[in-house]
Amino acid sequence: MFSLACRLTSFPRWRRLGAGVGAAALLLAGCTGAVGDPLADDGVEPGGAVEPGGAAEAQVAERSMFPRLSHAQWENTVRDLLRLDDRPGLSASFTSDPLGGVFDNNEAALQVTPGLWGDYQRAAEELAAMVADDEGKLGRLLPADLPAEPEARAQAFIERFGERAFRRPLTDEERAAYLALFHRGAELFAGEDPLAAGVRAALEAFLQSPHFVYRVEVGAGPAKGGLIPLSGHEIATKLAYLLWNTMPSDQLLAAAKAGELSTPEAVRAYAEGMLEDPRSREVVGAFHRQLYDYKMYHDLNKDPALFPEFVPEMGDDMQREAERFVEHVVFDEGGGLTDLLTSRTAFVNDHLAAVYGVEGDFSNEFTKVELNQAERSGLLTRLGFLAAKATARQPDSIHRGVFVNLRILCAALPAPPDNATALPPGEKATNRERVEAHTGKGTCGASCHGALINPAGFAFERYDAIGKYRTTDNGAAVNSADAYTLGGQPRSYADAIEFSQLLAESSEAHACYAKRWVTFAEGRDVGAKDQAFIGELAEASRGGASTKDLILQIVSSTSFLARVPAEAQ
Repeated sequence: MFSLACRLTSFPRWRRLGAGVGAAALLLAGCTGAVGDPLADDGVEPGGAVEPGGAAEAQVAERSMFPRLSHAQWENTVRDLLRLDDRPGLSASFTSDPLGGVFDNNEAALQVTPGLWGDYQRAAEELAAMVADDEGKLGRLLPADLPAEPEARAQAFIERFGERAFRRPLTDEERAAYLALFHRGAELFAGEDPLAAGVRAALEAFLQSPHFVYRVEVGAGPAKGGLIPLSGHEIATKLAYLLWNTMPSDQLLAAAKAGELSTPEAVRAYAEGMLEDPRSREVVGAFHRQLYDYKMYHDLNKDPALFPEFVPEMGDDMQREAERFVEHVVFDEGGGLTDLLTSRTAFVNDHLAAVYGVEGDFSNEFTKVELNQAERSGLLTRLGFLAAKATARQPDSIHRGVFVNLRILCAALPAPPDNATALPPGEKATNRERVEAHTGKGTCGASCHGALINPAGFAFERYDAIGKYRTTDNGAAVNSADAYTLGGQPRSYADAIEFSQLLAESSEAHACYAKRWVTFAEGRDVGAKDQAFIGELAEASRGGASTKDLILQIVSSTSFLARVPAEAQ
């Protein structure tokens, strides 16, 4: 782990600084055992929010001590660190991140390649120049109570900005190194105001430091009971990036410094307040956007002769409806997965209302409505999912079933065979009959489709290719009845309404939802040591715990507040 961390932190190339400051460049780049070594003493406070050991150790899975900021987190952090009005937008030109599973914050995928490090360097230089050359931006960045004496002023800036940039207090060695670089600013940027030049030089270095690019989790002191508790600043950082997707606020850093995050109960209480911040709505929205794959709602091709009411902009409408629905359930109603699967509340505009068959006068503004209880129940009966899992003319029962198995139930489906073929055309058959003839009993796909995919997909036969409710298909009555094994027993249902209710009552759906939240909160794939905790969350969710309750249970857990020693990984 040490050699890996050292290698990852040795990318900065200080081309602007030149050979005369080679030692300082190495010091700030890392691998020196002083400033840049993530395993060296970082000066954080001792103690932590847990006293782990015994059974607790068995529930803490291995994870990286150096999770890298995602591009979205980098944008948000730069905005807040430099006190800008908006995200700078520079990551749009960065080397793109590969998707590591369902979510975009998987630590296994977030590596720093040489190309990305070059992107970081260019962005640091551009941002530092932008702030130093703009009196307003520079003034916003500098604390109002900076001393007038130049040396004291430089020291105060490095001390305060460094704590915000690294999300922890600087060590003595770091403070001295960055202060020396600050003083070199007048030489490096001749002709500029000495204060602005010093800030510019320091910003370039801070924004390229591994302690900025990574969320370093060294821990607070030696291992206790086989685990190392995270420091207060590390907990503050982990909370901020989970609940706000950005760096800790000044208030949160102050709470860490004051020891106010020293117990699980204290962490939970602080997290409750953070969930009231509008930024938490963005994060919860991002979780569900990625889990339920809203990006698939866009660029859909539907037959205009069959569906004249479907217009291209409905992709945006369907995503906005899904976002408003989730936000309403989680934050306005304090609900959880059961509500997401069964609530009939919707937010529609004129385009969506026409497809849902909701009567009334609607415009391009979204209006809260209650959908017909005989036709709709939760997110699986909403237009976005149904239209995305359909062809230009027909519902796609197979992909609807696959989605339910993978994203709602976390069922283990094998990859389709290489020789899998598309459904053959059938002018006289219903959609279900075509699917059954191609993948049902007596076919090569019967083993997987017959028990898992088709039963889940057939529940949605009453919704056509744009999600509109229907009772007939090709002149025949729609058959949406089937059975799916839940809780070890086959459970029968007549349609998607009953199926959604069965899913909402199942241990499998709640375990899957809990698993997804642990994956998202920890930024890694779950493992065997996570299963017991996932089971606890699942039972709580099934018993009526809200989404916010699950989040609070996660952030106050040992697995969130401690880590496995590096030598044990």
